[in-house]
Parts: sequence; C-alpha cells; structure tokens
Amino acid sequence: MNADLRIKISDMVYKSGEGHIPSSFSIVDIIDHLYGKVLNVKSADPEWKGRDYFILSKGHGCGAFYAVLHKYGFLTNKDIEDYSTAQGILGGHPDATNVPGAEASTGSLGHGFPTAVGIALGLKIKREQNKVFALLGDGECHEGTIWEAANIAANRELHNLCAIIDWNRSASQLMPIDDLPSKWKAFGWDVYIMDGHSSVDMEKTFKEISLSENKKPKAIIANTIKGKGVSFVEGHGPWHHKVPSDEELRLIKEELTLSE
Repeated sequence: MNADLRIKISDMVYKSGEGHIPSSFSIVDIIDHLYGKVLNVKSADPEWKGRDYFILSKGHGCGAFYAVLHKYGFLTNKDIEDYSTAQGILGGHPDATNVPGAEASTGSLGHGFPTAVGIALGLKIKREQNKVFALLGDGECHEGTIWEAANIAANRELHNLCAIIDWNRSASQLMPIDDLPSKWKAFGWDVYIMDGHSSVDMEKTFKEISLSENKKPKAIIANTIKGKGVSFVEGHGPWHHKVPSDEELRLIKEELTLSE
C-alpha cells in the first residue's frame, strides 16, 4: 500500500481545505501502478506523440492523480504546495489546459470516459499504436453517457481502449443491486476483475490484457475500499469531502506510517 502517496494527498487537502481524501485513497494504488508499470509516457514531454493516454474520468479523485504525477516527475514540489490556491495550477478537478499529463478536464461525471472513447477511435482511424486508459467511478456508471460511449467503443472494436472502474461501492448507497461485470459484458466488452489495492493482482491483470488479441475493448472492475488505509476514513460516512483537523491529520499519518 502506498502510504507515502496517501500522506501526500492528506497534506494537500489539509493545507488547502479542498479535496476528496477517501475517493483519492481508493484509486491511488491503481494510478501508481499505471504510471509505474503500464503507461508509455515521458514526464519531460507530456505531449509526446507516442504516449499512452490516461484520463481520470472521476475527476474529484484528482488528489491521487496529482500525487502520482508528482512522483513520476510531471509536477514540481511547488505545484503540490500550491494545490487549490489562486497561484497554483492544480485545482479540485484536473484541468487539461494547466496540468502537465492531464489529457482531459474532468469532474462533471460521465464526461471523461466519452472523451477517452473519442481519443481511442481517432487513434485507431490513424492506425496509431497508442493505448488509452480511463478510470471511472462506480457511481459515475449511472450516467447515460457512460453506456452510450461503451456501446460505441464495442461496435467500433476499440481494442486500444481500457476502462478501469473503481468499484468502491459508492453506488450501492443508491443502487444496492448493481452487477457491474455483467453490465460491461452485456455491452460487448472483455471484462476482468482485480483487487485494486494488490500490486500482484494488478500485475497479473494488466499482463493478461497486454497479451490479449481480442478486438473488444477491455473493462477492469477493480474491487477497492473507499478511504483505503485509514480505519476511521474508510467507508461512506462524513469523510467524503471532509478536511482533517490538526489532530485528525496526525492520526491519519500515524496509521499510514504504522501500516508500512
């Protein structure tokens, strides 16, 4: 578990008074794995033509995205220090016009994934080899635009596209009966299920995808825990958009440090 990245996220939210700690904690391991072992990208040249594309469709989890971009050299220490301030480039949702490595401005749920489908279709038409990865929330999958885009992707056989769904059960608060794997299969996608906090499971799943010769787009249903890593933050309670107090930040860091 990436305790260092989670501590960085907590510090950012605490200092700025803005952010979603639990949503970021549930996806930070996935994004770190993508940038560390899957994506073909260059931090020194974020717009390199040969790059793979990553779009954080659930943009409110951007604390995790920024922490990982910083780890891999896309962002500076000052960028992180100025998170959600008037002088900074990092806001409460990714802004593609300001943030190196952000391929789309997201946060209004249901918009990032259709953008990823459009990019994947354009790359296929041009016969480029770039891959496109989009990370969605399970609650976001209640948006109609997700399924319209999923239908197009399957019909256009976008084998260069991979959707990763953060299945932290947020959606279960409103829709308790929801079989996400079956939904994506019904729309014609290859579906994989993995533990979104296990480096071993992620390694295995992304290897299977890379070796697949199927023309279908790929959907990974990632079992995650909202707020993963800190006992009193985990789950679907008041921490969704809460800023920690001095004492709460101390306890968050203490628990994360002990977990390593």
